[in-house]
Amino acid sequence: MMFSGKKTRRTGAFRSVFGFCWQHWKRQPIRVAIMIVAVLLSTLADVLTPLFSGRLVDAVVTGNAGDAAAWNNAIMAFVWLITLSVSAVALRHLTFTTIIGFTLRSMADMAEDAFFRIQRFSSDWHANSFAGSTVRKATRGMWALDLLNDTVFVALFPSVVMLTGSTILMAWHWPLMGLLVGIGSVLFLVFTATMALGYVAPMASLANSWDTRLGGALADAVTCNAVVKAFGAEAREDERIARVVNKWQDRTSRTWTRGTLNGTSQAALLTILRACVLGLALWLWSTGRASAGDITFVLTAFFILQGYLREVGMHIRNLQRSVNDMEELVWLHDQPLGIEDVPGARPIRIEEGRIEFDRVTFHYGRHTAALYRDFSVTIKPGERVGLVGHSGSGKTTFVKLIQRLHDVNGGVIRIDGQDISLTQQATLRRQIAIVQQEPILFHRTLAENIAYARPGATAREIENAARLASAHGFIEALPKGYATMVGERGVKLSGGERQRIAIARAFLADAPILILDEATSSLDSESEMLIQQAMERLMQGRTTLVVAHRLSTVRSLDRLLVFDHGKIAEEGTHDSLIRLNGGIYRGLFERQALELTKGLIIGE
Repeated sequence: MMFSGKKTRRTGAFRSVFGFCWQHWKRQPIRVAIMIVAVLLSTLADVLTPLFSGRLVDAVVTGNAGDAAAWNNAIMAFVWLITLSVSAVALRHLTFTTIIGFTLRSMADMAEDAFFRIQRFSSDWHANSFAGSTVRKATRGMWALDLLNDTVFVALFPSVVMLTGSTILMAWHWPLMGLLVGIGSVLFLVFTATMALGYVAPMASLANSWDTRLGGALADAVTCNAVVKAFGAEAREDERIARVVNKWQDRTSRTWTRGTLNGTSQAALLTILRACVLGLALWLWSTGRASAGDITFVLTAFFILQGYLREVGMHIRNLQRSVNDMEELVWLHDQPLGIEDVPGARPIRIEEGRIEFDRVTFHYGRHTAALYRDFSVTIKPGERVGLVGHSGSGKTTFVKLIQRLHDVNGGVIRIDGQDISLTQQATLRRQIAIVQQEPILFHRTLAENIAYARPGATAREIENAARLASAHGFIEALPKGYATMVGERGVKLSGGERQRIAIARAFLADAPILILDEATSSLDSESEMLIQQAMERLMQGRTTLVVAHRLSTVRSLDRLLVFDHGKIAEEGTHDSLIRLNGGIYRGLFERQALELTKGLIIGE
């Protein structure tokens, strides 16, 4: 029963992979047709070659050069052999040149499709996935298509044509020989397929999963190299990678060992089949049922067929390997996007920036307990609102729901009266500027990172945004200025510099809604003062949400919402909330003031 279950999963893997490939193959019907016809005709040339080889031998054996009939038969057989050989070469060249464009186009489409889906997976999906593993799945699957296309169109298909044609041709001359070759070849193919799919493939799939883990572990350690160095943990990470490598090595070794055993078994079966065919050919000759040319035909046909059969074992192994390598990419393709635009979704147009939560209920994933339940609040156009509360109280989720990084389970979120679940996500997020607490930069130039909010921005506009964010000074001091590459995730810049680039990006976006996730937390006091002044200008006329960790940054805002377990426990200005005895906001403010006082005393 256990083997049966594995076989069912393997069959399902082949079905899903070939279904996936078919979606790409049918985009190029003309190339597929050219390859099939060219392969069919070139293989038929191989099928007929033994027949004319036999006729050539018969003409030579039964006559001499002076015999006109024998000479004509020999010349005719020779011409046919040369014609078949030249035709096969030309047709195979056509096949190979066609499959180059066919495969490259399919691989490009597959890479673009994979990137399209990965970019649109939900933030939860990305939070639970290794970037290195995801890239590994996509690239390995993409290159596996190259092997799979070659195996299907250039290897297995001609092998099937050769087997069928040779069996029919032999059966036409000697039914018994045709029966032996046909049954023997089918048994060989069944054995090869069973071994590859039921014995080698399950272990290959396990080896691939550890290959993916290895890629993820390497990427994780490399990405966090600064932390590794900070704690002198290189040796510890070496040991961690060594454990993963050992697992990968063990699984891969078992896969290769099974593949070797499979190949040896196939060679043994071919040896048995060869002995049976040669023995039957000798018997036919000894009983006078076969001439020298007939024996030449049988031997030539069988040795050509044997070459195809020997390679069929390799082709099935390649097919199994390519399917294993593509499984995870197909799995990526089959994953739901999580947050999708509804059919007919329209672009959203935000002018005033009024935000309304109307009886919203929301819970994460499979959690049964709702973070928000019948949650309602309205933020007026141009209002500057601070979101305050303990960790996990719901303030970060609040801004994520506005960006529609999650869909609500009940109720409606509206911006300027428009239900955001019915609008296009991209148009929504393009009209919301956000500065995160931990800014993320691309490994591109400073100018490109700032202009990411508005790709068509001019150099003057980019520089102006940088000046407003107090970033122009340190950028100009760099050897390449705005053309400086910032490194992966902005690693070449300090935390404060990265934050100022992110703020400049928000300035350039000039969006009607602004979200600040403690945007000045990484700045020194002098830069913070300049940025605070710039922020005040930026907030004018824009609906602004400030996720506050340091409460000193929200004192001048129009309204504060104090979150507690997914509810707004307190609401008002800083001055009104600070007067509430036993209030959450007052407690948080006093605690931070006390910590600041202790820090100043210790500093003295």
